[in-house]
Amino acid sequence: MSKTYDCIVIGTGGVGSAAAMFAAARGWRTLGLDRFPPGHARGSSHGQTRIIRQAYFEHPDYVPVVLDAYRLWDEIERRSGRSLFARTGLLQVGQPDGPIIGGIQSSADQHNLPIRRYELAELREQFPLFNFDEGTVGLYEEIAGYLLVETCVETMAELARQAGAELRDGATVGNFSQSGGDVRVQTDQGTFTGRRVIVTAGAWANDLLSALKIPLQVIAKHQHWFRIADERAKLSEGCPVFFFETPAGYFYGFPDIDGRGNKIAEHSGGHQMNDPLHVDRQLDGVDLQRVQEFAHQHFNTPRAVHVDHSLCMYTMSPDKHFVVDVLEDSPHIAFACGMSGHGFKFTPVIGQALVNLVDGTRRDDIFCGSGVLIPAGNQRTCSLLIDAGIDAG
Repeated sequence: MSKTYDCIVIGTGGVGSAAAMFAAARGWRTLGLDRFPPGHARGSSHGQTRIIRQAYFEHPDYVPVVLDAYRLWDEIERRSGRSLFARTGLLQVGQPDGPIIGGIQSSADQHNLPIRRYELAELREQFPLFNFDEGTVGLYEEIAGYLLVETCVETMAELARQAGAELRDGATVGNFSQSGGDVRVQTDQGTFTGRRVIVTAGAWANDLLSALKIPLQVIAKHQHWFRIADERAKLSEGCPVFFFETPAGYFYGFPDIDGRGNKIAEHSGGHQMNDPLHVDRQLDGVDLQRVQEFAHQHFNTPRAVHVDHSLCMYTMSPDKHFVVDVLEDSPHIAFACGMSGHGFKFTPVIGQALVNLVDGTRRDDIFCGSGVLIPAGNQRTCSLLIDAGIDAG
């Protein structure tokens, strides 16, 4: 007799590994399915590091959510005994009336967050590693930093296994459909039945959630590592994480953590792709040139030498906020997609919310009550698509 799982998680990247961890911790018989093993380099949750910050320029409504994320990352570190979160500080630079500085200040003011403002002369004095454009100011958040992204995913997957979850990689999910009170998930390894299903398919959400007709765009994003001939660029010498709003675009980077070099990338830009499974992962010369020009203009050092490269994917929702919901006529099927290039830091919060959703907790209790869904004008922040208008088919 084939067994029925209490919860099947489709996709065990950042959000999916978190959902599997929380589902298994409830004592649910949990199955995670993915083409690739946790921590792989074929999706979005890889590339050594991700920024984590509290003073959120995208919208102040994210702040209560990221405060929950800080708490959960600390708990995951404690439970696993692994170091995942480095509080290096984050320097964000831009025009005083621009979207980055204005958005950070708005979040900090509304939520009483500790940030420090530096005028241009102070920036040059306090952060001599960098060159700053005329007219810019900086905001420094001391308790921000980075997450070790592959290690985070692998850790949550391991905690899921320790709690009894079965995680299968090499399994390609074709579709899922409701069958009586259960859901049947069809894969190339057979059909699995679950009482609850959580879909966290990342760049493959367009395939598995096509009936929802969410206009998601998958954007190829290149990440580069440079060897910078300056000791001040190293983590050991106090180099912070940094984010610059420039006339050419938004660029971010990290200290040299382990001798690999300083990871630097463009947050803006990128190019749309249609097939995330067969994306061209070769070095893009135009992208490299843009990032090199940023490095050469904004580091007060000899020429930065390019030493490494990888590619990840942003799955963009129409308004760049997250899409988290249950299917309208199937409240035991939940999904998250459209993390839009800033979702990894929230993965334990979103994973926990998805488990709560398929367990029957009211959406308003999860989202409005925790700050994850607070209407802002005509936009729904953090969780779009309430009342998705689609059944399990």
